[in-house]
Amino acid sequence: MEAKCTSEEEAQAQMDIWKYVFGFTEMAVVKCAIELKIADVLESHDGRPMTLPELSSALGCSPPILYRIMRFLIHRKIFKEISVGHESTGYVQSPLSRLLMKNGDNSMAAFVLLESSPEMLAPWHGLSARALEIGASAFTAAHGEDVWRYAAANPSHNKLINDAMACHARVAMSAITEIYADVFEGIGSLVDVGGGDGTTIGILVKKCPWIRGINFDLPHVISSAQNWDGVEHVGGNMFEKIPKADAAFLMWVLHDWGDDECINILKKCREAIPGDTGKVIIAEAVIDEGEEDKFKNVGLALDMVMMAHTDKGKERTFKEWTNVLSAAGFTRYTFKHFQAVQSVIEAYP
Repeated sequence: MEAKCTSEEEAQAQMDIWKYVFGFTEMAVVKCAIELKIADVLESHDGRPMTLPELSSALGCSPPILYRIMRFLIHRKIFKEISVGHESTGYVQSPLSRLLMKNGDNSMAAFVLLESSPEMLAPWHGLSARALEIGASAFTAAHGEDVWRYAAANPSHNKLINDAMACHARVAMSAITEIYADVFEGIGSLVDVGGGDGTTIGILVKKCPWIRGINFDLPHVISSAQNWDGVEHVGGNMFEKIPKADAAFLMWVLHDWGDDECINILKKCREAIPGDTGKVIIAEAVIDEGEEDKFKNVGLALDMVMMAHTDKGKERTFKEWTNVLSAAGFTRYTFKHFQAVQSVIEAYP
């Protein structure tokens, strides 16, 4: 028997539907704010509020248009508006707007710019075809090749990816090394598999200077890697061979691939580490199908991102992770959860 909706539920639905009609606007306006460098200019004002004329002059923007943009962002608590004198108001930063600064310590601006780029938005239009298994994957259908080949052939998009992964690495590694520093104790050498431009392993070695770091990724990625003290950059293919080390580290790598590919990568990691003392450290989302946590919505959104941007990638539940690890030959593993998108998984041969 069909359940009847109450009038309150019907009214709520009439309001909620507009979130999906105009859902793209928040990403688009935040991208606009990053490109205009609004947060950077406000930060340079030493915490003092900037009036609309002051901010529009500093940005070189049309005051009426900037006013409408700021009104939108303030309503969503991205920036703040405070009184200045008796009849004027000024704009100031918020904790959220500081994450939009181009060079902020915990900036996520590069991630916003990647996900809002035309290349990454186009595959979303093919999501239904992906679900119906019509033709190629969504990204390949949009661009003629998968995301990795596309990045290799398009240096500007490759830079967007590297910059986004680097900004995420700064946030994630700060949390991981602060909360779970013991994970890296006793490790003399560590290979970061799929380490991008080296930011992840560079941060780790700086915080754990006893570790000799190896940043391992595809040759075209390594060619633009940063120089970090204590880090060696090595180009190669993780499906073929991974450099030897005491331990292997993978962050946001396995979710790009299907189970068979993950098992293959993990087997290569097992071959690269000592059988008696080695371990593989994985930083990935673990979807909890029971209790809610603060980042479950992010994990579920990432799963949709994997569907749109990769051929076989997905976010995994605890059970799915244990199946993959067991199939790769790991006999013991531990899961450590903390208030972030990722959990830390330690797997032992």
